[in-house]
Amino acid sequence: MTAPVNVFKVALSTAVVQYGLWLGLADACTTELCATAGFDWLLIDGEHGPHDLRTMLASLQAIAPYRSHPVVRIPHGDASLIKQVLEIGVTTLLVPMIEQAQQARDLVRAMRYPPAGIRGVGSGLARSSRWSADTTYLRTANERMCLLVQVETVEGLAHLDEIAAVDGVDGVFIGPADLAASLGHLGRPDHPEVQAAIADAFERIEAAGKAAGILALDEERARQYLSQGARFIAVGIDATLFATAVRALATRFKPELASSLPSGGY
Repeated sequence: MTAPVNVFKVALSTAVVQYGLWLGLADACTTELCATAGFDWLLIDGEHGPHDLRTMLASLQAIAPYRSHPVVRIPHGDASLIKQVLEIGVTTLLVPMIEQAQQARDLVRAMRYPPAGIRGVGSGLARSSRWSADTTYLRTANERMCLLVQVETVEGLAHLDEIAAVDGVDGVFIGPADLAASLGHLGRPDHPEVQAAIADAFERIEAAGKAAGILALDEERARQYLSQGARFIAVGIDATLFATAVRALATRFKPELASSLPSGGY
């Protein structure tokens, strides 16, 4: 078996923007439906969504026949959890709340076999090596790994240059909602101070030679981020898209509902 290439990781090293979609519903059927759309990447959200290891696996299996590359966000950078997630076949991780370069270095090591890292060797039991059908896996796994670190606090911004400089970090994702909260503007990622911080972060990430990423549900805002240098961007969330569509359908037949519907966004 030929060793597969992490096409998303390769794309991040180019100027070609990678468009993604957030998956928070933790349902393999909706995941596969979204995979038919043709996005470059799909984010399986294990931080805020109800995903666990088994639903992540089901989502990976649902995406596998399609062109979209699966990215998994884990809830925290625990090495034991990373080992489990890599064994179900993940090659690209997004890890939230990174505030120090040492955290990033620890994540790089957790994703790699010795001597470059501390990942335990057990791929023969796992989907990662296709249960040893991929005879190249142990030799090539380290180079397939793609690490995206999420910077989303004032503390993280203060150390952004050092974080982005860590060898093995492929991209830095700016979390607009948590960054807004950290800056004292909870629920206001559109606040001028937050937007200025994001623009500055993009410049610093690019200067480090790494790819900058973000989530933007508003198309105008997404295009703004692209003009500022975002190289991978999620432009929708499955739950939000479904909620918007079903509420819009209801209000077309029951207009009186319109005034009671929730609103919000990134």
